[in-house]
Amino acid sequence: MTDFFKKLYQAGDIWGGFAAVLVALPASIAFGVTIYSAIGPSHAALGALAGITGATVIGLIASTFGGTDRLISAPCAPAAAVLSAFAIGMVADGVPDGNIILMLLMLGILAGGFQVLFGFVGLGRLIKYIPYPVVSGYMTGVGLIIISSQLSKFAGAPLGTPWYHALVSPELWDWRALVVGGATIAGILIGPGITKRLPGMIVGVLAGVLAYFGLAMQDASLLELTGNPLIVGPLGVSGEGYLASVSQRWHEIGDLRLAQVGALFGSALTLAVLLSIDTLKTCVVLDQMTRSRHNPNRELVAQGAANIASSSLGGMPGAGTMGATLINLSSGATTRASGLVEGVLALLSALLLSNFIAWIPVSALAAGLIVVGFRMIDREPLRFIQSTATVFDFGVVVAVVVVALTVGLIAASAVGVALAIVLFLREQIGGTVVRHKFYVNQMSSNWHRPESETRILEQKGDQAVIFELQGSLFFGTTQQLYGLLEAEIKTRNFIILDMKRIQSVDVTAAHLLNQVRDSMAEKGAMLLLSNVRDNLPNGRNLREFLEQTGVTEKHETVRLFPELDAAIEWVEDRILGEVEQVVAAPEVAMELGEMELFKGRKDETLADLEARITLRTCAVGESVYSRGEPGDALYMIRRGSVKIFAPIGAGRTRHIASFGRGDFFGGLAFLDGRPRGNDAVAASETEMYVLSLEQFNLLAEEHKRLAITLLSSIARTLAMRLRHADTEIAMLHEY
Repeated sequence: MTDFFKKLYQAGDIWGGFAAVLVALPASIAFGVTIYSAIGPSHAALGALAGITGATVIGLIASTFGGTDRLISAPCAPAAAVLSAFAIGMVADGVPDGNIILMLLMLGILAGGFQVLFGFVGLGRLIKYIPYPVVSGYMTGVGLIIISSQLSKFAGAPLGTPWYHALVSPELWDWRALVVGGATIAGILIGPGITKRLPGMIVGVLAGVLAYFGLAMQDASLLELTGNPLIVGPLGVSGEGYLASVSQRWHEIGDLRLAQVGALFGSALTLAVLLSIDTLKTCVVLDQMTRSRHNPNRELVAQGAANIASSSLGGMPGAGTMGATLINLSSGATTRASGLVEGVLALLSALLLSNFIAWIPVSALAAGLIVVGFRMIDREPLRFIQSTATVFDFGVVVAVVVVALTVGLIAASAVGVALAIVLFLREQIGGTVVRHKFYVNQMSSNWHRPESETRILEQKGDQAVIFELQGSLFFGTTQQLYGLLEAEIKTRNFIILDMKRIQSVDVTAAHLLNQVRDSMAEKGAMLLLSNVRDNLPNGRNLREFLEQTGVTEKHETVRLFPELDAAIEWVEDRILGEVEQVVAAPEVAMELGEMELFKGRKDETLADLEARITLRTCAVGESVYSRGEPGDALYMIRRGSVKIFAPIGAGRTRHIASFGRGDFFGGLAFLDGRPRGNDAVAASETEMYVLSLEQFNLLAEEHKRLAITLLSSIARTLAMRLRHADTEIAMLHEY
């Protein structure tokens, strides 16, 4: 916490908070006056007080607990719209003024409570799924709205003049406002080149104030504070009035009936949603501009707590505001301490410096917001027009901008997300869900089999087809997948679907798998599913889901495997005619002469060889050798099995081969004399013949023919393995 308050003294945060309060405070006062004037003209001052209180309390609490750097929270337009409409309805129903004021406060408290609830249940995470075209369109739409809302003020047109009417009606313009606004824009643009100490926004406002008083030297009417439309004007607040007003409101709390409070929940929920979206949208735009990342749930809790506190103290609720936030950013703010500065200055400005704020020209503030609006317009999507692949994304941006300008920002967000979902579905449907397609004679398991078995698998391996799937299996891609499977169902005995790269599976896809399984069963074939995980990226337990949808209920026609290699190995065993036994017979250790390498050798030769080798037994999981050890021995398995693991980086290894009874391993290092490049681990209790390189050299001196034959057999087997590996690599590159 100490470090946080140290940041408060950073110049950028002080200037940013100062610049933000120049925008947030007048707007907050205007919003408050709009709401309370709907109750009656006599309550306008009370509205100004509510706006000031909101700007102060929300700014302080939201910045302290929210954690989003540079975010400025204050009373906002959505709150003004909902609360003023609510007040108008209460007046029409004949509700007493005091009760309406209390209900406005309760409405703000309930809305804040809903926001806290949203944050605790994690609804803020949904904002992460808003696509870039929507954010871009939202930024541009907000920028254009800010510009259009300030054009009348910039031109000095009469209050209430629509921007488009002011734009085409020069007779409504006040040349003095244009001069002040022009000076402000010039100061904002030129200021950074003159001084690095003052942000451009501050230089611009100072330039606007100087221009105004320069004009006042020629026109004495500009020095009048009351009734002067070119300046902010008197705030009309005091510390005594603030305390008395808050106390009076809560003394009347007993006048409210429970039914009246209960009727507020619908409006409070609507207000909470609007304020949450407004805040999180501002945070998303801020992330885009600063390459940062906010915590949406924490921000919702903080905003909700701030609105509860503000309404409890007589203020109006609010949200993270786009205009003040962007001015804060452009003025050099770097941390959330700038929000604290804004909150403190809002109170001090209203109570102590109201006379100074009153002389700030309206057109100067408008000019500052117009510059901010232009800077918000995202020009990057213009590149989307150049390619047919991205032109639809540009359409999403345009749609968001149009809806934002004609309907509203909330509707624009909804339209943008809906269009983005349509484009996503279009991309998903257009892409392929099959990453690779192989047959078992093209992609074998890691189990190294004897040459005779390998020949059989090469001939009959096309009985089984492997589909490596990817992406999402849902209603949009199931027909595509079935079209690829249909031809294979008729001709294959086994279909393996590898689910390793599957992101999600819906009920429609599960129904398709049921159809494939039943079609395979009709011809006595089987459906095999590999890499069926407990947790998909979307959080769903795929294994349970397949059980619940009935895919795996017929165990005689569908089988699940933990990985693709296990499924291929199972199919290879079926093709080779190996029958599963309920109780496996004990494995008998092979004699040296029974092994493929030494078949046909004379007994005396084998006796000499056996004298040169040693026996070694390894328990399950015991290391036979490790990577980096000298490769000075050849291992021949009498019984049991061994797995080979190769490094894949970051301290991880991958199972690349398995060797069983009668096979050998360690041949590469034995031939080239280099250190071991992998790890060998006993997969079961294993007994091996071990022929060291030293003993082999002694044997070669006595039995040169045997040594040459042994080396030839090793080289032949390794060549066959390498040739098969080359085929698999070529198939992978083909896809």
